[in-house]
Amino acid sequence: MPAIVLVGAQWGDEGKGKATDLLGNTGATIDYVVKFNGGNNAGHTVVIGDEKYALHLLPSGILTPGVTPVIGNGVVVDLSVLFEELDALQVRGVDTSRLLISANAHLIPPYNRTLDKVAERFLGSRKIGTTGRGIGPTYADKMNRIGIRVQDLYDEKILEQKVTGALEQKNQLLVKVYNRRAVEIAEVMDELLGYADRLRPMVADTPLLLGRALDEGKTVLMEAGQATLLDVDHGTYPFVTSSNAISAGACTGSGIPPTRIDRVMAVVKAYTTRVGEGPFPTELLDADGEWLRQQGFEFGTTTGRPRRCGWYDAVIARYAARINGVTDFVLTKLDTLTGREKIPVCVAYEVNGVRYDEMPMTQTDFHHAKPVYEQYDGWSEDITGCRTFEDLPKNAQTYVKAVEALSGAPISAVGVGPERSQMVILDNRF
Repeated sequence: MPAIVLVGAQWGDEGKGKATDLLGNTGATIDYVVKFNGGNNAGHTVVIGDEKYALHLLPSGILTPGVTPVIGNGVVVDLSVLFEELDALQVRGVDTSRLLISANAHLIPPYNRTLDKVAERFLGSRKIGTTGRGIGPTYADKMNRIGIRVQDLYDEKILEQKVTGALEQKNQLLVKVYNRRAVEIAEVMDELLGYADRLRPMVADTPLLLGRALDEGKTVLMEAGQATLLDVDHGTYPFVTSSNAISAGACTGSGIPPTRIDRVMAVVKAYTTRVGEGPFPTELLDADGEWLRQQGFEFGTTTGRPRRCGWYDAVIARYAARINGVTDFVLTKLDTLTGREKIPVCVAYEVNGVRYDEMPMTQTDFHHAKPVYEQYDGWSEDITGCRTFEDLPKNAQTYVKAVEALSGAPISAVGVGPERSQMVILDNRF
């Protein structure tokens, strides 16, 4: 069987966790769910009945019986967060024994958490909006070849060499630039090695395992952290994450080659949100923006930060469709828009009097982009009980079809509420 990639089509928080959970619980056979990028700087909220689960580092598949969740080599892992999440799920009766972690995944050492926070404060008005969890510095260490990998925990000599080499650089920054105390080698070693025994049963050669699973006809779902517009290469740089959150990143972050992928699903919200700094053409800094925030409960799963809110941006959706090779969209949170008399959709941008139907090439033009809107009639009926497209009010149907036509790929499912069951399925591939 081929592999499926699931990505976010906006700036994150689109509902990827729910889409993953949906795939595993609507007749599709998903055997493995792989997180291929990012760390605990993003989160998924999954609602199952009366239970709400907030996942940060763990793949969403950990909540689905029979699925093997995998943390791929492209992820950076904070071991303290990993075991906090596992413990919290186990207390609630979730079986976490199937979790596997790539031996090549990089670890977030304590000095990188410190550096992330002090560097962001040092930037002042030029801050990126990082979560301060050490993600960026750890990816930088990876590229600078001074990173620490999971497998290093099982060779103390190599681990000590790597920690020593890294701290020769890091302590110079901490002491001489940021006026902080130097970090001791022993304290880093003690923290990391303290997790080694518990972690050992989870460590695996995940590219080999996943390749064999595909050869055996099993289905692998690769789940992105963050989203397209936060991709380090194709997002709104420099206000991005430090990894590749697009479909191509699934290959490098999991060890699965592109020839095994035949479906790329992108999750897109029925409006637009983002957290952190950076340009956001449809952002609403008024009562409408606050209405969306409250109606959609737009507060970060990981940070609790209020999300910036705006109307649906079809330019971004078309960009995501092209960059990711999207085969189908999952449109989420349509119910949030219930009660609006008119619902604007951004169909293009205007920059200095010039219309752009596609993403502007430069950061400067995108920063100055003004949305060009088309208005659609809203609906007042409660749609949370709808289960077929025909159940939706006519105006809601028109909105979905308009968004689909503007976005560059068909919509295969529509979310009409927070729970697993509150989905309208439009595509028999589910």
